[in-house]
Amino acid sequence: MFKDLPRPLFEDFQNRRQAFQSAAETAGVPPISDTAIQESIPQVFAFSDFVAAGCTREPALLADLVDSGDLQRNPAPADHHRRFENLLADVNDEDTLLGVLRRYRRREMVRIAWRDLAGWADLNETMKALSAFADACLDQTLSILYQWQCERFGIPTADDGTQQRLVVLGLGKLGARELNFSSDVDLIFSYPRGGRTRGTESSLSNDDFFSRLCRRLIKVIGQPTADGLVFRVDLRLRPFGESGPLAMEFNGLERYYQEQGREWERYALIKARTVAGDKAAGKYLLQQLHPFIYRRYLDYSAFESLREMKQMIAREVKRRGMANDIKLGPGGIREIEFFGQIFQLIRGGVTPALQETGILKVLKTLADERNIPPPVGRELAEAYVFLRNTENRLQEYADQQTHQIPAGDEGQLRLAVSMGFADAASFFSALNQHRNRVHAHFQMLLETGEKEDSPHKSETPLDSIWQNEMDARQAGRTLATLGYNQPEQVLPLLEYLRNDPETRALSPKGRRRLDKLMPRFLKEIGACENPLATLRRIVDLIKTIERRTSYLALLLENPTALSHLVKLSNASPWIASFLASHPVLLDELLDPRTLYRPPQKDEMVNGLQQRLALIPPEDLEYQIEQLCIFKQINVLRVATADVTGTLPLMRVSDYLSEIAETILSEVIDLAYNHLVSKHGAPACRLGDTPCQRGFAVIAYGKLGGLELGYGSDLDLVFLHAGTSEPTSGGQRTIDSAQFYNRLGQRVIHILTAHTRAGKAYEIDMRLRPSGSSGLLVSHIDAFSEYQTTEAWTWEHQALIKARPICGDDLIADRFEKIRAQVLARQRSGSELKEEVVRMRERMRRELLKPKPDGFDLKQDEGAMVDIEFLVQYLVLLNSHKHPGLLQWTDNVRLLQTLIETGMMDEYTAHLLKHAYLIYRAAAHQLSLQEKPAKVPREKFDLMQKSVAEIYKVVFKLNQ
Repeated sequence: MFKDLPRPLFEDFQNRRQAFQSAAETAGVPPISDTAIQESIPQVFAFSDFVAAGCTREPALLADLVDSGDLQRNPAPADHHRRFENLLADVNDEDTLLGVLRRYRRREMVRIAWRDLAGWADLNETMKALSAFADACLDQTLSILYQWQCERFGIPTADDGTQQRLVVLGLGKLGARELNFSSDVDLIFSYPRGGRTRGTESSLSNDDFFSRLCRRLIKVIGQPTADGLVFRVDLRLRPFGESGPLAMEFNGLERYYQEQGREWERYALIKARTVAGDKAAGKYLLQQLHPFIYRRYLDYSAFESLREMKQMIAREVKRRGMANDIKLGPGGIREIEFFGQIFQLIRGGVTPALQETGILKVLKTLADERNIPPPVGRELAEAYVFLRNTENRLQEYADQQTHQIPAGDEGQLRLAVSMGFADAASFFSALNQHRNRVHAHFQMLLETGEKEDSPHKSETPLDSIWQNEMDARQAGRTLATLGYNQPEQVLPLLEYLRNDPETRALSPKGRRRLDKLMPRFLKEIGACENPLATLRRIVDLIKTIERRTSYLALLLENPTALSHLVKLSNASPWIASFLASHPVLLDELLDPRTLYRPPQKDEMVNGLQQRLALIPPEDLEYQIEQLCIFKQINVLRVATADVTGTLPLMRVSDYLSEIAETILSEVIDLAYNHLVSKHGAPACRLGDTPCQRGFAVIAYGKLGGLELGYGSDLDLVFLHAGTSEPTSGGQRTIDSAQFYNRLGQRVIHILTAHTRAGKAYEIDMRLRPSGSSGLLVSHIDAFSEYQTTEAWTWEHQALIKARPICGDDLIADRFEKIRAQVLARQRSGSELKEEVVRMRERMRRELLKPKPDGFDLKQDEGAMVDIEFLVQYLVLLNSHKHPGLLQWTDNVRLLQTLIETGMMDEYTAHLLKHAYLIYRAAAHQLSLQEKPAKVPREKFDLMQKSVAEIYKVVFKLNQ
């Protein structure tokens, strides 16, 4: 790749090669015979005075790298630790330690630079190699210094006698495993608990012990000597900065971040990683700091601080003239990192995939999650690789921490050729293209399209109205011109919100946000069809969310979200209430591409699996919370498509059923895997055939009949095929039947547990054999026996709507056979008719509250339940002759099948089908308006009388 070096570079190479060969001859080091290494020498020596000078100063260094094979490979992190252990095994004093570390550092940096400049290592390998070397150096150096200090002052212990060790957190590029060639290392020191040292006469407090240890580590690593230094150490990111203690115990560190932590400190801790010392304690510390770094909601409250950080960056670039700085200048590395970390701070708490230290992985996740357009993610990633390679080539030349493009022609040419370009002009063309793209994307960050502190002139009167600074009569005229048809009722509503205790308790920052937001709401709501009702819904929602001011910030920062919120609140009070109950869903308003498009089932399955895969298996609370949020997100998408007319009612129920099925399937996996890890796998089989898991969920009622509504309970029955044998493979074996009973209990717990995000579903298990007094999980054989010999007719009616939705396929198949056998049993028409009518009248007495002028769409005569009972009666009566009636669980297709089998004439069936769908649609629309399923009797008078007449004829009532 670099055989033909430009003349200035070739001359540099020749001079350096001659110096090296002379030094090698003097030292008695034989020439290198490896062809690949020989061919790489010209570009390496031409591009790095540091490498050439290091090899010339110590010719045996290169010979050792070649003979050991280290130059041709990339050692694993564990190899670095082993080498340091061997190097430091015989070191007994600090001066020797300083020399050993620096000489090994020179060897390793020559190796890394050589592989990079020869084109044998990509950026990822180079960054990881530098970081692994730093990790091992810090860890092994700390270990020997800790040992020496314990010998002198004793072992630091807590009050309970447990030994205390230092935790070293790496931040910045070290924490992200993205070190550049001549990087410093950003560190924070901490230790678990206070106490004193024990074991020697010279006892110290733990604070004093670890402060001394830190100072010694900084000196050994960072003090310049004749051999150079190992790493420059930067401690300015620690609590209280340069004036803070070198090391703090965990409680003090946590308290600092809880009470005084600022956004830039969250920003810094995103990349935190335990790089040395007590790794287990470091893991615990980072877990304790996790809630500070990543808020478990969309943290739009950080926008103001982040915008200030961005403006500070822009001012610094402008003031210091950083045009040639590829890190801090416009379009530089810092802007790419800032771009990614902005999203991590805001979205990292709800998107665990963003809780990642590496910027390239973050950019990929942002694109995959559609938080940024994929082309933007690709451009930023390509620019990052280009700029980081450029940074390393700059620093590898002289092992100096520089980010400045060389001023001279020769330096620019050397940099260009080292980056694979023929000349400086072509390199600068590519560099400028990358930087211009990066800077353009950076400039778009946190932009609202308007100045935050200066509202539009058109909103200025609305500011006065909201602040109650305008005469009531003038305010009424202003509101009327905006579309409010009852302006006199708006002012009391605003007064009510202003004086609400929650509003009055807002912090100054929260109140400023609300004061900016309300005029925008007033303007947007005025354009609605029913502005007063919509304003009432929005006021109720604001009262619910205003104490969590990040939600106010979300709406302020995203005018599109505010518009969608007003639109949907105008269309449906149910959606407004749903958002008020689950404000985390406000984030869904940001992207209309997904907001009005419910996902297909395979998308939901994949999405939920990916969401749960990012959560530690032991964190059940967070798993349940994410299940709830997943359900709410998808229910919202169905509802928005529903109220805007893009989904027919049947598809609404299908989508809601698919959401429930997806969640149930994952819940069973979670519960089953948890129990297997504790108790081992249960023994399960049907006859002589082993089952896979031996457990299945049967859906009854609305879920079984594919008629699920927004607030529907799930009617479920659990079946198993466990034997009397114990579980196998676990630490605590139990009876297999007991395993399945616990499985059922855990499934119900997960589905009904209350979390910060609410709960997933209400579960009704009363349709299981023997109802509430029966076993929670029935054996499939016991279920068959019960349905055949004990079940009431109403239970067989319920069985018509039953279908297996998840679990073991063998049990599902067996259930279908049992269902078919039970439902297809020949029955006495008169007895069946009597039992069905008796149950229907009992339901009507218990559930119907008749009103002379009102019609209950579900329970009245001629309403939905009458149609359902008609259909169920005919299915039970005729299934022994027409097995096709057993195929479906929903009323609409069952009515069609009654036509096809000749059990009902086409006119009657179509009338019932039409009435059923009309009733369902009316009840559904009323639910979206948060109204009961009741209408004026005259609305469906003819339809109701027709259905009631058919009901009487079929059941031969009044005859």
